[in-house]
Amino acid sequence: MASIAVCPGSFDPITYGHLDIIRRGARVFDKVYVVVLNNSAKNPLFTVEERIQLIKEVTKEIPNVMVDQFSGLLVEYAKTVKATAILRGLRAVSDFEYEMQITSMNRFLNDDVETFFMMTNNQYSFLSSSIVKEAAKYNGNIKELVPPIVEKELMRKFSNLRKQKS
Repeated sequence: MASIAVCPGSFDPITYGHLDIIRRGARVFDKVYVVVLNNSAKNPLFTVEERIQLIKEVTKEIPNVMVDQFSGLLVEYAKTVKATAILRGLRAVSDFEYEMQITSMNRFLNDDVETFFMMTNNQYSFLSSSIVKEAAKYNGNIKELVPPIVEKELMRKFSNLRKQKS
């Protein structure tokens, strides 16, 4: 039986930290579904469709990675794609506390799905989509934090937002 994992996130935008976890996960699991959540509590910069396109573009050379979206319970999505694992990246101890709560709830809802935590590469331990967006908003250098297509799209978005405010 194939090992299938779901790697969820808002990916607004996808960063090299996310890609590190996805690439490493793709070496461990036969198939990895990178799923974009539509989190109503967040106000994303990119639409779900834009995020999906960016993720597809930057993962196109990883043959066992699929990109999808969902809203609702992650364990229900996992069931639909026959995944037995949820793949999550951890940056710091503060991430662990939050992830532990989510993992406990997911296990309560469906104990057939295991959560696997992967420590982020040290060079990305500080990195988050929020930090990248904040730097990009003020024309900061983000070349080493996101793939070139993502950098281009971030700069385009913020340039358009600046024009709208003028």
